[in-house]
Amino acid sequence: MSRTPPLRSLRLRRSVLSVPAINARALEKTHSLDCDAVIFDLEDSVAPEKKAEARDNLKDFFAGPALEGKERIIRINSLSSGFGPADLELVKALSPDAVLLPKVDEPQDVMVIGDLLAEAYAPEELRIWAMIETPRGVLNAAAIAESGRTPGSRLDCLVVGLNDLRKETGVLPQPGRTYLVPWLMQVVLAVKAYGLDALDSVFNDFRDGDAFDSECAQGRAMGFAGKMLIHPAQIEAANRHFGPSAEEIAEAEAIIAAFADPAAEGRNVINANGRMIERLHLVQAEALVHKAHLISARKPA
Repeated sequence: MSRTPPLRSLRLRRSVLSVPAINARALEKTHSLDCDAVIFDLEDSVAPEKKAEARDNLKDFFAGPALEGKERIIRINSLSSGFGPADLELVKALSPDAVLLPKVDEPQDVMVIGDLLAEAYAPEELRIWAMIETPRGVLNAAAIAESGRTPGSRLDCLVVGLNDLRKETGVLPQPGRTYLVPWLMQVVLAVKAYGLDALDSVFNDFRDGDAFDSECAQGRAMGFAGKMLIHPAQIEAANRHFGPSAEEIAEAEAIIAAFADPAAEGRNVINANGRMIERLHLVQAEALVHKAHLISARKPA
């Protein structure tokens, strides 16, 4: 029996823009942006005295025209902060696509929110994303990801937060992220083991396009599904780097065609143009082509 985890999510998450919920103008601008998803942030980007106003902004925004073609995520404050309970009530009322939990240290952090959503009869489609931004979060990444395989779990995605992780560990923000790569890969390995997505951390200097390009290329090579962004100027590069290339699409289509040949029926391994291809590569190829179709469908006619 195959032990390969299911590919739960085939959503586009190449570019995930974080927008401060206190900024009503930035909220409205999201309608015209080409990002795959928007995180409406009630946490770090909103001052304590502005939390209630930010929640009101989100109520008004969700009451307006729907945000078409983009996943909608609300990042709440921790329940222990004093702001989290009101944020979670807002999530229940607005029913976005997902709620993003800050500073997740252990599976219990996810399970508590999942239980509260279940008790409120929140729709199953309302998923949970978890920020991995503390030493304990990185150390427990596999256990956190594994909780996404339990019955009724809403966990879909882990998001790396390097700003807080650097602050807590003293690792300096150096080009190439040399001393952070092992931790980043630990998160990627965790989600791959349990069929979830992982998003790479934000890049703080949105004016440095070349360095951002390099970090996107590095994140894609690591296996991240996409990148959390802080500015619309970063969307194009993230979409380009984390989307499949023309060569990758052509190769995937060739694999699908090879297994569609009647001669390949019932075979788990085939020879295609001198390459040995396993059926697991067919699953990956189908997922890649599906994402390519989703990207194509988003483009204006």
